[in-house]
Amino acid sequence: MDWFRRFFRLFRIRLAARRRPPLDVGTGVSIVHDRVWLTDLDELRHMNNGVYLSLLDHARLDLMLRSEVWQRVRAAKVYPVVTAQSVAYRKSLEFGQRFQIETRIAGYDERCVYIEQRLVARGEIYARAFVQGRFLRDAGGVVPIDEVGRIVGVDVTEHPAPAWLSEWAEHIRLPSTREPAPSEW
Repeated sequence: MDWFRRFFRLFRIRLAARRRPPLDVGTGVSIVHDRVWLTDLDELRHMNNGVYLSLLDHARLDLMLRSEVWQRVRAAKVYPVVTAQSVAYRKSLEFGQRFQIETRIAGYDERCVYIEQRLVARGEIYARAFVQGRFLRDAGGVVPIDEVGRIVGVDVTEHPAPAWLSEWAEHIRLPSTREPAPSEW
């Protein structure tokens, strides 16, 4: 049943994005409304942290669809991937509770795009996430961020990521997939 709820949410976002107003990818804020379902709960009867991550994925899709980023990157045979994320939880979302996810581009650095997302209920932030993303080619390889900017129609140099966000990403960065990354404690 959990897979059905995820599919339904994704379908609803794709369908609703067609009827909602377009967004400017540089300055727009996507807002997706939802509620906590029984299948979202963990053993403590609040929304499971893994569900938060899935919902954040869906909300990013709304931003990409309404700003036409999704259509442009797919036409260029490019797709986005999450390379790092951090979520701070402030309050628990509970069964039946309505909430919204607000999503916006926080900026770019020489390698990545950064996105801020907030889960908000009754006008109050319950959780906030920062997501780092890169773009890959269908045929393989990483797409430089300046090329991504050209594809989506954004001058990435005009929207720099806050320095602390780039520093955070540098501190948690793992080696390239072409380099060894042994697990040694």
